[in-house]
Amino acid sequence: MTLNPYIVLGSAVVGLLVGLTGAGGGALMTPMLILLFGVKPSAAISSDLVAAVLMRPVGAAVHLRKGTVNLRLVGWMVVGSVPMAFVGAYLLHLLGGSSAQQQHVEVALGAALLVGAAAMVFRYILDRRSGNQRIGTVHKISVRPLPTILIGMIGGVIVGLTSVGSGSLMIVLLLFLYPLLGANQLVGTDLTQAVPLTAAAALGALIVGSVQFGVTTSIIVGSVPAVLIGSFLSSRAPDRYIRPIITFVIFASGLKYVGVGTTALGWILVIVALAGGGYWLVRTQPWRNGNGRQVATETAGAGQGAGSPTGPPGG
Repeated sequence: MTLNPYIVLGSAVVGLLVGLTGAGGGALMTPMLILLFGVKPSAAISSDLVAAVLMRPVGAAVHLRKGTVNLRLVGWMVVGSVPMAFVGAYLLHLLGGSSAQQQHVEVALGAALLVGAAAMVFRYILDRRSGNQRIGTVHKISVRPLPTILIGMIGGVIVGLTSVGSGSLMIVLLLFLYPLLGANQLVGTDLTQAVPLTAAAALGALIVGSVQFGVTTSIIVGSVPAVLIGSFLSSRAPDRYIRPIITFVIFASGLKYVGVGTTALGWILVIVALAGGGYWLVRTQPWRNGNGRQVATETAGAGQGAGSPTGPPGG
């Protein structure tokens, strides 16, 4: 069992994204292992799931300590997700790691993630126009058991089948089911519910999968410290910073799963990132805000100077 330094480095990048967004674990880790390091698909999925058993609790612990987790919401999600994770792992075994059927599942999942990313952008536009803000408190929301269980079931079968879903797809569904919650609170809740879900899927992978423990160890070494850092940031960052990152990661995951090549994917993400950065600069105009504050400060100072006596009173 040998550590691969490149897998360690790549896992650190993915782990940071998982801690920041709750998404992107299997959606980014598995393609990286397959495309860059030549790991067999079934082994990549199984190894990633086993490594996530240590990775996810780290992020969950940070959010639990910060108080951004609704344990009742987590409980209802687990009711649906854990049994279906075993079903997904068994389906993966039946389909085979490189079968055409599994490829069809991945393409369908990628399409769903792209629709989810587009829906998140659309929701952001609606919220901005209406002035709605995600200001709900995670402990005060009214939990909807049946839809929440359904989300858990969907994520469970997908995470067992492809090692993705507990973050990428479920976070999208949660954002729409509980629209007032901030993204950081949903990230914390999702990371926590992913702990038993990932454990169940990993157990299924150990039983019927083909885990490569050298790959698994490399993932753990790189991802666990990075998840800790990402979770620390996401549990404290405002919604306006976390939600765009979530959308970007889900968009990238969707493109990869529908079959976009690595080079094309890189250029698309660069263009999207530049366009997003340009939009932010045009909308916020930070240089004008800075100048405005400076002018206001100078004006206030001049006013105080004019209103203050500069010499002895005349007699």
